[in-house]
Amino acid sequence: MLNLNPDKTRSRRLLGRVRRTRLRTIALLPSMITLANGIFGFAAIGLIAKGPQYYGMAGYVIFYAMIADALDGRVARISKATSSFGGQLDSLCDALSFGAAPAFLMLNLMLNHHRAIVGDAELFLGDLFERFVWAVAIAYLSCTLIRLARFNVENEEDESAHMSFIGLPSPAAAGVVASLVMFHQHVLTDVAADTAFFRILQWSVLYSLPFVTLGCALLMVSRIRYPHLFNQIFRGKKPITYLYGAGFVFGMIYVCRLQLALVISFGGFAMSGVVRWFYRKIILAKLLHRKLTSDGISQQPVSNQ
Repeated sequence: MLNLNPDKTRSRRLLGRVRRTRLRTIALLPSMITLANGIFGFAAIGLIAKGPQYYGMAGYVIFYAMIADALDGRVARISKATSSFGGQLDSLCDALSFGAAPAFLMLNLMLNHHRAIVGDAELFLGDLFERFVWAVAIAYLSCTLIRLARFNVENEEDESAHMSFIGLPSPAAAGVVASLVMFHQHVLTDVAADTAFFRILQWSVLYSLPFVTLGCALLMVSRIRYPHLFNQIFRGKKPITYLYGAGFVFGMIYVCRLQLALVISFGGFAMSGVVRWFYRKIILAKLLHRKLTSDGISQQPVSNQ
């Protein structure tokens, strides 16, 4: 029988294909943990909006989102319930918790303290600095979204491929920003009135925060490789030196305040990729070039005079 309406037939086939790919089931427990990640991010934004006295608490809530983010993938793999839906949901929640929340936290902290200094006067430098802080917050959010979209495209569901990341992971970048804010709010603010040294340190940490945030944004979209610490530490049997390292971390938290330990940990992790990249690309390349040059010169035949 001759089909007099091919467009209608084509649309029916397309509709049937869409209906066949409709999501029927989800893994409930991993999805709930992933949603908790997004809820913590939204709660952090709500705390930031309440005022300066809640900035430190918002930093803690961002760390709660990191714990949920670390657990959801692990629970999904243990229960063999990994899916494309879970990966997309995780990225959406990460964009809120590790993109919007840290950018909003840095922005509000800087604007609040800077306006307290310059007042309501429209000073040229004051207005220029506020524009710079806004630009940094937008750049950080944009780089986080790009980082997550790139991860979704390049991601592989095989767990053996999840031993490293290309670019600084968004939770680690958020950890750098949130730990600095917590350190400023809960440590330096309490002791700044005691000595001139802590007052200088307080303002140094405060006004370096936008530049640190911008650096984290650039590292997220870079091609610098970072290890997946959770998978590398907890997957399989490890040498006893890992136990010594864990003892060192807990000892540092006990000796130092928690906020300072978090600043050192996340800042060290972010810088480790840069140091490793610099060592491999610059120093090792120069050493290899010198070795090849010397070998080439030594292997040249000596001509008879």
